[in-house]
Amino acid sequence: MTTPLKFRNISALPEDPVQTWPFEGVLAAVERGTLPDWRRLARAIRADPWGPVAQQVLEAVRLSRPYGTTELLEGVVKRAREVAADSERAEVAAEVRSLVSASGLSQQDFAARLGTSRSRLSTYMSGKLVPSAALVVRMRRVASRASAWLSPGTCLVITRTEAAFRVQASLRFGGAAGVW
Repeated sequence: MTTPLKFRNISALPEDPVQTWPFEGVLAAVERGTLPDWRRLARAIRADPWGPVAQQVLEAVRLSRPYGTTELLEGVVKRAREVAADSERAEVAAEVRSLVSASGLSQQDFAARLGTSRSRLSTYMSGKLVPSAALVVRMRRVASRASAWLSPGTCLVITRTEAAFRVQASLRFGGAAGVW
């Protein structure tokens, strides 16, 4: 028979949300808790894998090394972080695909404007690699510029290079080429 979890010398109660427990409460749950207590910890960890509960659980496990629960709780944190990272990677890949699509450019042209290869762009679009934050900003700029160029009512003169386009635009409109 298991006894319910009890806290000593802290103002929180075991019935309170796990996120409100001080470190001593998490430590007590790790050391003296039962499966329902560890499930509550696991739910909080899955909701925020790098948050305070996950950090406190890892610290409690490092301090007390409780037999049996060490592997269990370290595995919960590890798996929650893997799932979160996979989800984030998929979200970035979806944004990259959306930006390429919104630009109206081919993958080859979009990649060239980024200063990368089509195959590297493909790895970003599939989620195999995650682009740097700076590259994501560049992708957003390229997509917005390209979609502005291709919007209805826009007259474009297609030339070999963007520099030639700027010169031709400058000559056509009698002044400096606009910022794009």
